[in-house]
Amino acid sequence: MRLPCPFCGERDAAEFRYRGDAAPRQPPPEADAAAIADHLYLRDNPAGPIRELWYHRGGCQGWIVVERDTRTHEVAAAFPASEDRR
Repeated sequence: MRLPCPFCGERDAAEFRYRGDAAPRQPPPEADAAAIADHLYLRDNPAGPIRELWYHRGGCQGWIVVERDTRTHEVAAAFPASEDRR
């Protein structure tokens, strides 16, 4: 799979580290241990479009958000994680 880094151009996915879903879902500060464990270890695995967070460890060392279809790996968009595009 190839990912379009907005800083370096298109690169092989092996240069990146996958972080997960880009939607912030941190539990509130008063959350119990079970809620924190769920946040850390339970992840959805949707079939279809998703926004993911990737770290370009083998290049610019920047964080990017990739909008990708998990069924086809087709990338619809990629932009710096610092840009809020919700």
